Amino acid sequence: MGFALWMRGGLSWAMGTHEYRPMGVAIISASDCFQPRDFHPRRQLPSRDRAAFLGFFASIAHLNRELERRRHPRVGRKTTRPRNSMAII
Repeated sequence: MGFALWMRGGLSWAMGTHEYRPMGVAIISASDCFQPRDFHPRRQLPSRDRAAFLGFFASIAHLNRELERRRHPRVGRKTTRPRNSMAII
């Protein structure tokens, strides 16, 4: 399996293959999750816009994980700096 994912505006679209056979294209709301039934072999990609391209993914679960990550970015991430054992005075 392999999927390419794009996102722009409020839409997400993916093009997938399953065992080297085209699954087709699925277009969903960016707030939704992809399901196998969403893919249609005759549907055309709305765009192959490079700016909207998010990457390649190995499964529908990976696609949905990426959409979820983009919907809920981690807030207040702490950045850890290496601690020096010697203080500079």
